Amino acid sequence: MTAIDTLFAAARAVQARAHAPYSGFHVGAAVLDEAGAVHAGCNVENAAYPVGTCAEAGAIAAMVAAGGRRIAAILVLGDGDALVTPCGACRQRIREFAVPETSVHVAGPGGVRRTFTLDELLPASFGPDNLA
Repeated sequence: MTAIDTLFAAARAVQARAHAPYSGFHVGAAVLDEAGAVHAGCNVENAAYPVGTCAEAGAIAAMVAAGGRRIAAILVLGDGDALVTPCGACRQRIREFAVPETSVHVAGPGGVRRTFTLDELLPASFGPDNLA
């Protein structure tokens, strides 16, 4: 099983647990950290709509809680046929723990649809390495 297969399986498993009673759109995300561990998260909506949590943010929080500090790769799995990329806020969240060359895999129910580098999704980004 490849790393992408492992990320896809983790994202699919957690996507089924998403709390999306308002949009009906279930998202799962899985992060591969620097030690090779996989951490997953799903979207959690809230009646006070902007208070919800994106799947990517949940996966990153799980990684940090487990002691991970670097994203080696991330996979985002959306419902349906549309290409679902991380929102702007999640692109910046990913950047906090990744470098511009980090792979961001975007998937649908049938598998990976496209792979981007973080730099393609968030060009000329600002991250921790800019502070040195």
